[in-house]
Amino acid sequence: MLRITHQLTEAKTELQRICARTHDDQVVHKEATVREILHAIRRQGDQALFQYTSDFDGVSLNAETLRLSGAELDAAYQQVSKGLLDAIRLACKNVEAFHRQRLPQSWVRFEDNGVVLGKRYTPIDRAGLYVPGGRASYPSTVIMNAVPARVAGVPRVVMVTPPGKTGAVNPAVLVAAQEAGITEIYRIGGAQAIGALAYGTETIPAVDVITGPGNIYVTLAKKLVFGTVGIDSLAGPSEVLVIADHTADPAHVAADLLAQAEHDPMAAAILITTHDPLAERVAIEVDRQLAGHPRQTLTEKAIANYGLAVVVDSLEIAADLSNGFAPEHLQLEVAEPWDLLEHIRHAGAIFLGHSTPEAVGDYLAGPNHTLPTSGAARYASPLSTETFMKYSSLIQYSPEALQGVAEAIAVLTDTEGLPSHGDSVQRRVQSDDDGDSALNL
Repeated sequence: MLRITHQLTEAKTELQRICARTHDDQVVHKEATVREILHAIRRQGDQALFQYTSDFDGVSLNAETLRLSGAELDAAYQQVSKGLLDAIRLACKNVEAFHRQRLPQSWVRFEDNGVVLGKRYTPIDRAGLYVPGGRASYPSTVIMNAVPARVAGVPRVVMVTPPGKTGAVNPAVLVAAQEAGITEIYRIGGAQAIGALAYGTETIPAVDVITGPGNIYVTLAKKLVFGTVGIDSLAGPSEVLVIADHTADPAHVAADLLAQAEHDPMAAAILITTHDPLAERVAIEVDRQLAGHPRQTLTEKAIANYGLAVVVDSLEIAADLSNGFAPEHLQLEVAEPWDLLEHIRHAGAIFLGHSTPEAVGDYLAGPNHTLPTSGAARYASPLSTETFMKYSSLIQYSPEALQGVAEAIAVLTDTEGLPSHGDSVQRRVQSDDDGDSALNL
């Protein structure tokens, strides 16, 4: 049963508990295990990969079978329906169109005093995408990670994903990868896959940025290799927060909560409403929809431990609670969602109105579904083309412009006790005053 509270203090305490649900006492032990795995990959390369894949996945690999063959990639198309292929292609099209709108542009500004300033954006050389296996196959994760990398212009994109017990990879994942422009795919998963991408092995190239969600071992591995490579984020269990008023349909709200809870036993599903009867009806509807659910056991665990309904006096209070939680997904199921949006400061993705379930964003609306979790939306943004790009600052000063700032720079360099910094300016200024140049000396 979905818990309901009318007490604001209790609601805040519960939201804090749910946000901190990833603070596992076993994390220290798991991190030590991950360190050992990463160390082994760094020292032993492919051989360590083969051993861990055998130990953890029960699959025997060698240098020839580590990478998916062209024949396997071709065969994947014969194993998916036309409907699925069409849906994958529509998702790729929409995601590409959205991310092309946000492609950073280099710029240069020429000022009147002879100063030129700008930014020059360039893509990283190599990106590594992690696509999880386990409870389900995730072609949508492939699309959301691969398409922005391709739009950014990354010349080499490689993908890793855990193999099934037979060593095969889900055909939907392989088709999605190819439709998104990826053909370099390796059948490895877990912390060992992150280590291979970060450090490189005899077969797998070291990359510059690693993106994609995974289990706690994958997340810890990304945390530990950060600095050697860039990462998108440290993704935690998924979460949704629904703000609803009296106009919301309780069956729809319940379905939205369950759509998040069915991901993982640690997924969070939260309702904040101004309408007490709605909370009661949603709780009843959650139980009704859970009956006979294909993922009933894990979904019930998520609802029992991290499900919550809060009844508040106003939408402004609801927005304040939401901002404090900073949800990964925020649904505004109210009569005037754009008015309420003005009160929202922190959320990974915001879904406005009664006809916009989170699922449209998860699959094919266009914005990325790789979002900040566990309160990270307070300071972080969704995965985008910028994840796969970086910029260099452009600076050019004319002799006259340098002359104009020389005195200020001298004061600052003297204050910081860095004489050669000041000297590098003064020599140029004095040389210009004397009419000398390096060629004249």
